[in-house]
This record gives sequence, structure tokens and C-alpha cells, in this order.
Amino acid sequence: MREIKISFPKNQQVKTSWDNFEVITDQPVKYGGDGEYPEPFMYFLSSIAACGGYYLLKFCEARHIDYNKINMTMAYSWEDKEKGNPCFEIKIELPEDFEDKYISPLQKAVEQCTVKKAIQANPVFKVTTKKR
Repeated sequence: MREIKISFPKNQQVKTSWDNFEVITDQPVKYGGDGEYPEPFMYFLSSIAACGGYYLLKFCEARHIDYNKINMTMAYSWEDKEKGNPCFEIKIELPEDFEDKYISPLQKAVEQCTVKKAIQANPVFKVTTKKR
């Protein structure tokens, strides 16, 4: 099992570290933070979008398709955070000369995103405590 270290640099900031990487989150000023970094939920949303983008990029590279001419966005909504399911919609805008035979396979490639698969696998979350 991989491990990510968690620390608390200042105020409402939380830092996660693994290997040679770190990510710092913050809260908006209206929630007591300094607003210096994105809030954790935005990193979560960004990871879904980036993962889909990675699969689009790899699909295009394998077929020598110029992915710089493709626009991709992700919209999300979560009307009722207590009962409703969030909705994530990845939108891909293709150039006019994009070959029709690749449209469906491209969509399927983007749907292979491992972040999405992890969410759909109904993950188990455990919180344990111990004294040092």
C-alpha cells in the first residue's frame, strides 16, 4: 500500500507529500483560509479532468493525431450534496477535419480514466487512530 504524508503548514492549509512531490490545499477566505491554493475538492475535480485528458492525449499520440487542435473541458454539478449524485461531464470539441471513425474510440479511451474507475469501484474509506 502506498502512503501519502499529511502535514499542516499554516492556518487552513494542508500539505500532502509522496515521493518527491507535494500538493498544498487551502480554503477560501470566506471559510477561514487564506485562499493561496485550491481547496481539496478542486484538486479532486482537476484530477478527473487531467486523467481524461491524459487518455485523450495517448489516444491521439498512438494515431499521430494533433491533439493541440482539440478542446476539452469538464463541467460538474452536485445539486443536493446530501442525496443527489454529482454529475461530471467531459466535453470534447474536435476540429472539423477530425476523422469520424475515431470519434467513438476516442470517447471510449477517455472513459478509461483510472480516477473515474477508482470512484466507480465504490472505494472503501477507513480512518484509524493510535497513540504514539
